[in-house]
Amino acid sequence: MQHFQHLLALLKLEWDEDLKLYQQKVQQANLADRRKEGFVWYPIRLSHWEISTGGKLYMTIERNSKANENHVFQNGSPVGLFANIEGEKQRPMEAGVVAWVRQNQMKLVLNSEELPDWIDDGKLGVEILFDDKTYREQENAIKTVQNADNNRLAALRNVLIGEKTASFGEVPNFLQLPNLNAKQNEAVQKVLAAKDIAFIHGPPGTGKTTTLTAAIAQCLKTEKQVLVTAASNTAVDLLTEKLIAKGLKVLRLGNPARIDDSLLAYSLDEQIAKHPQFKDLKKLRKEAETYKQLASKYKRNFGAAEREQRKLLLQEAKNLLKDAEKTENYILDALLQQTQVITATLTGTATSLLANKQFSTVFIDEAAQALEPACWIAIAKAQRVVMAGDHCQLPPTVKSMEAGKQGLSKTLFEQSIAKQEHKGSEVATMLEVQYRMHTQIMEFSNQQFYKGRLQAAPEVANHRLHTDQTLPILHQPFEWIDTAGCGFAEQQDQESASLYNPEEAQLLLKYLTNLYENLQQQLPPEQVAKLTIGIISPYKAQVRLLNELLLDTAFAQLTEANTVDGFQGQERNIICISLVRSNENGEIGFLKDTRRMNVAMTRAKQKLVMIGDSATLSQHSFYEQLLNYAEQIQAYRTAWELMG
Repeated sequence: MQHFQHLLALLKLEWDEDLKLYQQKVQQANLADRRKEGFVWYPIRLSHWEISTGGKLYMTIERNSKANENHVFQNGSPVGLFANIEGEKQRPMEAGVVAWVRQNQMKLVLNSEELPDWIDDGKLGVEILFDDKTYREQENAIKTVQNADNNRLAALRNVLIGEKTASFGEVPNFLQLPNLNAKQNEAVQKVLAAKDIAFIHGPPGTGKTTTLTAAIAQCLKTEKQVLVTAASNTAVDLLTEKLIAKGLKVLRLGNPARIDDSLLAYSLDEQIAKHPQFKDLKKLRKEAETYKQLASKYKRNFGAAEREQRKLLLQEAKNLLKDAEKTENYILDALLQQTQVITATLTGTATSLLANKQFSTVFIDEAAQALEPACWIAIAKAQRVVMAGDHCQLPPTVKSMEAGKQGLSKTLFEQSIAKQEHKGSEVATMLEVQYRMHTQIMEFSNQQFYKGRLQAAPEVANHRLHTDQTLPILHQPFEWIDTAGCGFAEQQDQESASLYNPEEAQLLLKYLTNLYENLQQQLPPEQVAKLTIGIISPYKAQVRLLNELLLDTAFAQLTEANTVDGFQGQERNIICISLVRSNENGEIGFLKDTRRMNVAMTRAKQKLVMIGDSATLSQHSFYEQLLNYAEQIQAYRTAWELMG
């Protein structure tokens, strides 16, 4: 099929680009440079190690406290533990994953079940590895779907790529759920009626996750078990938490290093440890380890009798480990049979635990941020598919510009809705009532992205910081501060090549200081203490500068500065957006991706403040219309007013 041949070619472009970036940053640099750039910790010291409940080897390492603090390691990073051994040309390495990292300490989960035998032979180090496992899993999934013939996967494939029309049945006696609004109930009903696919389109603040979890709970009234997935661990963890709160039996698959600490009790490793037969498993492993240690006392150059004894001891260890494996498989089967919901990332569903397993329904959340190849991994296990997301918010991250241009950045969620609607099949239900923001904050995005269909719920429609109209800084829900003509030129950071605008940052902090002082004067202290403030900038260099400036402010504890991606899925009482761009050529770079601006603007609940240079930005129609909107609702003011 041409669709999948093209998809394989795009995946290859992305894979190659990702590898190229890794090689440029890591492989082609010497050890000293890699260490300086934070790709390597070297030398390190092994301070503790243990075998976990799931039989995985955990080890805690430390680096010299004088070492450079900057590094790229984070929870879930694939890493290699290595030893530089004198006289050896090739250093040995053991792969693993970062469980956590704090200052100069790091905890690793190794793929091995025991410490490497070279652990004491040289200076140890740990480095970031290129992870091509996810690419291989996506490639395999595409080929599996492409080759499917005359089976359920082939039928689902044909509906999802628009070759066949999606069909729906009747839902007899559907009880309207009292905690959902009319559109949310309609979305749940569509999921229950779907024979092939259904989509929940959830604009900002419309309760997409609430609706999706309600749909999952309703499906489980007639289905024994479902698979729930998303592209990121964060999204999977959020769903896991919501489903547990509904009283459902949930099993969270995935590396413990990538699972939120609060949910570890629901992870596979912890569930194995709680099983009544885990004691037997632990005993078998311990006995096997004892026999291995006894065998290690017999060196290979001993006599025939000693060699025979060593062989017998190792065989006994092997037999015990086989018994341990049988016991573990029994526990795993029991856990998988007993749970109602299995949650995992899209690539995490490629685990051998789910090999050849089929689910009545597979749910994919944040589907508008998921690469199409990753979606097919989970879909290959489905009888029917339900996707939730919003293709008017952040797109998937694509490293290859060429792959993005050729279609990799367009999701299966977006494509399938468009193709089915073209066939006259309404597969998607758009949620229309938002419970987050004031009408004036919502309305511009509503017109630009949602055809004016969004409504603000009565409880938030007129929700302001203060009702007194004589205090515009608190009463006005939306303000645009125009820096045109102020000479606030953008600058480029030499190290990162990211842009920043120091005068704009300082003016924003001045504005926030004034706002905070007004809040203190007009609101009770306990109310001010509960307020949350977010500062968003599309440019990392500006975010760094803003975080530095925030340290000296009275409202630092209430405030977080981050990129658009950093605020995805979140909300704050007050959001300030620093747009940075100010140049004579009207260049606005990736501010042209208006979906990112949609995300940034819709994080605010009671007040949205945008600061930028209209002369530069208004050369793009989106920002020109945004400025017109600000003027219409009397939200426009010039920077000169603040500087006076």
